[in-house]
Amino acid sequence: MYAYDAAIIGAGIAGSAIAKSLADSGWNTILFESKKFPRHKVCGEFLSPEAKSMLDSLGVNELIQSLRPSLIERSRLIFSHGDVLEAPLASHALGVSRYSLDAALLSSAQLAGAHVQTGATVTAVTPANEGFIIEAKQGAETVSYKVRTVMAAWGGNGRMPGTALHPARSNSRETKNPYVGVKSHVAGITTDAAVELYFFEGGYLGISPVEDGRYNVSALLRQKAFEPKPKTIQGWIDAACSRSPQLLHKLSNAVPIAGTEAAVAPVQISRKPLAWNSYPRVGDAGLMIPPLCGDGMSMALRSALVCAALANRYLSGQISFELWRHHYERFIEQQLKGPRQWGRLLQWMIAAPALPRLLVPCVRYTPGLMQRLIQATRIKDVPLDFQ
Repeated sequence: MYAYDAAIIGAGIAGSAIAKSLADSGWNTILFESKKFPRHKVCGEFLSPEAKSMLDSLGVNELIQSLRPSLIERSRLIFSHGDVLEAPLASHALGVSRYSLDAALLSSAQLAGAHVQTGATVTAVTPANEGFIIEAKQGAETVSYKVRTVMAAWGGNGRMPGTALHPARSNSRETKNPYVGVKSHVAGITTDAAVELYFFEGGYLGISPVEDGRYNVSALLRQKAFEPKPKTIQGWIDAACSRSPQLLHKLSNAVPIAGTEAAVAPVQISRKPLAWNSYPRVGDAGLMIPPLCGDGMSMALRSALVCAALANRYLSGQISFELWRHHYERFIEQQLKGPRQWGRLLQWMIAAPALPRLLVPCVRYTPGLMQRLIQATRIKDVPLDFQ
């Protein structure tokens, strides 16, 4: 049986960030990922300005810059009835694909000393004396690991090992009319340094520049709003274009880049937050911020850094397991609940048939309102008091 100080399940942004942070602190760390890397994921691929200090804290800012991300300076909202809202960002954001970003963060965790197991599916996590026993299936073999602590970073559609259901359920409306998320990279279009969001009946679609002159096209769509349901990812994107003349024009010359497509369903944007369930849950595993916020990757980084700092104190004997849980749950409540609630409110307002026509004049004729709405959906990078 292998022994480690810390185990992280899931090698996305949050999981790799925790693994690097703990390995940097000298802890014997193992990171499990059930799927192959790198791979494309459904994501807006937008690193908000608030992420910069977190990347600095993690020591990967130069690494991220080496990926040649696009600089994004403005946000633009385009409604199917013709109105357009635009606002500058507080500082420049970065457009970088999850394919490149996840691989870079995973590599940084390995270089820091974390042991990475890809293609390893965790099938059981069992409490044991002063820690946990993890069982992971690697090929035809099941391997056991004794670890002092475990952290879940398996994403929004992951589930606890050994269970068939998500412990945090979405609301009944989402269950009856779920969202589907699709994405593809394209070439052949031009835009300025802006992230564009196109809203229409049944959902919305975002276009954002990423590295190498490509553009990420990602959409969040109500499945029942599109009948008959498209059978391909490009079919979903084409169906979205049929709801918005502006979007149809924007993507008229777009050339999909083979191998960059991804889809996920159901997308549970109203799933109840669950910061802790036998052990901490970070990133989307603990709380889903509505994609409309554009701050999901920053949230993953922030929760990872906070959880890693508390894990370091626990492993060092400075705090108890119970106090770690108390501090982490308080962080989720104090810093992430507000952006989540604002994001859900904006998501509801824009999805309501008549409200966008009323919202646009209010924003247009109230100086600074759009910037304030954007900031309300952002994580506040403030010092945390764990006393």
